[in-house]
Amino acid sequence: MSEPVKPLLTARYGIAESWKLVNAERAGAYQVARQALTTREPAELKEEVKKANIRGRRGAGFPAGVKWGFLNPQEGEHVYLVVNADESEPGTFKDRSIMDLDPHRLIEGAIISCYAIGAPVAYIYVRGELAFSIDRLEQAIAEAREAGYLGERPFGVDHPIDVHVHSGAGAYICGEETALLNSLEGRRGEPRLKPPFPAIKGVFGMPTIVNNVETIASVPDIVEMGGDAWASLSHLPGDGGVRIYGVSGHVKNPGLFEAPVGITMRELIDDYAGGMLGDRPLKAVIPGGSSTPVLDPRRKVDAPNHDHPLHKWHGQSEIDVPMGVDTYRALGTMLGTCCASVMGDTVQMVEACRNLMRFYKHESCGQCTPCREGTGWLVDVLDNLVGGRGKPEDVDLLVNIANNMMGNTICAFADGTAMPMLGMVQKFREEFLEAAVSGLPQGARHDDSVRSMVEGVA
Repeated sequence: MSEPVKPLLTARYGIAESWKLVNAERAGAYQVARQALTTREPAELKEEVKKANIRGRRGAGFPAGVKWGFLNPQEGEHVYLVVNADESEPGTFKDRSIMDLDPHRLIEGAIISCYAIGAPVAYIYVRGELAFSIDRLEQAIAEAREAGYLGERPFGVDHPIDVHVHSGAGAYICGEETALLNSLEGRRGEPRLKPPFPAIKGVFGMPTIVNNVETIASVPDIVEMGGDAWASLSHLPGDGGVRIYGVSGHVKNPGLFEAPVGITMRELIDDYAGGMLGDRPLKAVIPGGSSTPVLDPRRKVDAPNHDHPLHKWHGQSEIDVPMGVDTYRALGTMLGTCCASVMGDTVQMVEACRNLMRFYKHESCGQCTPCREGTGWLVDVLDNLVGGRGKPEDVDLLVNIANNMMGNTICAFADGTAMPMLGMVQKFREEFLEAAVSGLPQGARHDDSVRSMVEGVA
């Protein structure tokens, strides 16, 4: 097991009533923001975030410091910060813990970030079902405003900063940044064509930075430690710091764990989550939310070429590759939200896949034909396979449908549907062919343990 690091993001989770200002301040809240606004220049803060090599904590893994550098507001334009708290990826439950247990960390990160990028306002867009998180944030914002940390002169500095919470209506598509911006403006939650990108033309037509909750909550630690020092906590170059890892499913100790970037999936399951439930064999892992292609512990890394980014792990199991944005991309999957859904040997992969595809069919916004029709078609074919009405060529049909969805839509929703579909068939093709011949036993179709794999903690 890798050496544990001193908790940063989760350092205040264990204190009594950690969400209240008096307790959060006793543990150090807002000290970094006060120092940053009163003694440092915005350009310095932006440079520290860039040095930190903090990669996006939700999906694409884009470096936050580079994204901030895209801002170039023109005369008469205002910059906005939007915090994406629309946590709706199946199997993912990390951001809500920050909002529930340490909302002042997120608000402090938003204050520093607003000051650094020149934004007077930050909007935190929260998934509507997270009513508890919304309430905690609203209370924390009111406390921060009353204390003088938000408003016309935060910490006595002449740089107005305010933070507002906006509740979504539970549409998964609004986790996509441009659909989120449409929703924030009161429009239908549909993705926009890019370019222009939000940093050029975002919310209300103004330059906008959209970052994940965990990214913004990491900013106080980055500024306090310095970007280089924070980046060095990682085990991987170019992918800095620590992360909150989530584990659900067939493990003994499901939950959230803070650890350096670059631990392996095997370490996460065995050392952090306590190993497999009932000491059953591990069958598969969805590594970072349902849209990330599945890992199969039986499969070995094929990287014989010295130039291959995974050459160091050639011949090892997929779950022994360090968990990083670039390493997992080279592996053919994505790190995503870094919340793993762990499946033991009792799980029927065809049914698990059907459950995922039903979710994507329901959540497609319908704007693009390949996504609107493709998601429904995948479910229909999988229904036939599970119900004993399929045929072997249906397995190739699933692949064909998914391939025709990839890269043919405005946003990445169709890709996020097709990639796990293709991964499931590639890694567990024999189960799909079996189902095509005989269907699935009735019990396997209604296994609550399967359902839990894609809906959160078992």
